[in-house]
Amino acid sequence: MRFVKYAAALALVGALAGCLENDAERGVAGAAAGALIAGSTENNPLTGAIIGGAAGVFCDDAGVCR
Repeated sequence: MRFVKYAAALALVGALAGCLENDAERGVAGAAAGALIAGSTENNPLTGAIIGGAAGVFCDDAGVCR
């Protein structure tokens, strides 16, 4: 069941990453996804939001979501 949660979250984030046009939109989506994933895996949602938001902001700089 845990694998299904990871796969669904990854598919959702991947689908949204292509639709978002600027760093702020990607950061908000990343923060939401990070908090959701962290909460579903019994980790700290705030930490997940911080990591997810940073990943969303910098994903285009790293060439991941172009």
